[in-house]
Amino acid sequence: MFRHVPNIITGSRLVLAAAFFVLLSFYQYDASGRRGNPQLMIAAFVIYIAAVVSDWLDGYLARKWKVEGMFGRVVDPFADKILVLGSFIFFAGKNFIIPDTAFPLIQNQVKTITGVAPWMVVLLLARELLVTTLRGISESSGTNFGAVWAGKLKMGFQSATILVILIYLAFLPWLNRHGYEPPARYFRDFGVWGTVVITLYSGVTYVQKLAALFRQSNASEGSAA
Repeated sequence: MFRHVPNIITGSRLVLAAAFFVLLSFYQYDASGRRGNPQLMIAAFVIYIAAVVSDWLDGYLARKWKVEGMFGRVVDPFADKILVLGSFIFFAGKNFIIPDTAFPLIQNQVKTITGVAPWMVVLLLARELLVTTLRGISESSGTNFGAVWAGKLKMGFQSATILVILIYLAFLPWLNRHGYEPPARYFRDFGVWGTVVITLYSGVTYVQKLAALFRQSNASEGSAA
């Protein structure tokens, strides 16, 4: 009976991701507050927390009950990437666009209130595509290409940054009223730029790992010959 519980929890994370994205799609920030309802971000925050907890719980239960299977190995990382990358795609989208007051002389100059720019999302996507390609090349040659610590750090930092952005958006009216918005924005930007740096670093780490594996493989073939 317990065998299917971790898989059910893993699959439920896709449902949570869909609900999370629906809330983000209904939110649209504007200064009047007519559409930028903070309640949507609070609900999105709760759903995202539930998704993060489910990510830990399904793995813990699968290991405890020794029921790891192909479904979990495939769907678990897929659900994680959908949730994280989808979040950053939404954060860089039109629902979070505001005028950029830093450039008053340039008409229609805008930025995102989340601090996430489209080029950052391209970088995140490029890293995931690169690692997937490298893993496919490595494993097709019979070489194991497991996760490195930088990849796990990247995933944790990205998830934490999403939570910081959600809190910033949910409590933005309160932050503005009490004068805490500037330090909160700096903290948000630290998370966003930290995500960019760690994503770049983890991508380079995977490239270095693949190069080391290929050198080792070539050396073994040379010694065997």
